[in-house]
Amino acid sequence: MTTAPRLLHTMLRVGNLDRSVDFYTRLMGMKEMRRRDVPEGKYTLVFVGYGDETSQCVLELTYNYGVDSYEMGGAFGHLAIGVPDVKATCDTLRAEGVKITREPGPVKFGTTMIAFVEDPDGYKIELIERA
Repeated sequence: MTTAPRLLHTMLRVGNLDRSVDFYTRLMGMKEMRRRDVPEGKYTLVFVGYGDETSQCVLELTYNYGVDSYEMGGAFGHLAIGVPDVKATCDTLRAEGVKITREPGPVKFGTTMIAFVEDPDGYKIELIERA
């Protein structure tokens, strides 16, 4: 039996693993799927997501021992997460101190409601309203 190709995960390097896991699980509603600490390689991986890895794309958070920040490159754009209510999500995140970089509103030249926020390491996340 042949399996069709699919996107498995996206990896982000993070400067503080606990802070990032808290952001993506508690604030963004993902679940921690698995964790692997590799002392000989001086890194820890944590996989988080909204569904089972066998059928859903997940996010790999990579913490390299002793590295607390990264320079944002110009090639990465953003992650996109569907939410039922963009404004309510932004209100909740703002109350938790999350930086809202684009307030909720319709996409330019369209009607879809979007907003942008930043995770603790400065990665951009587009929130897209999905009723």
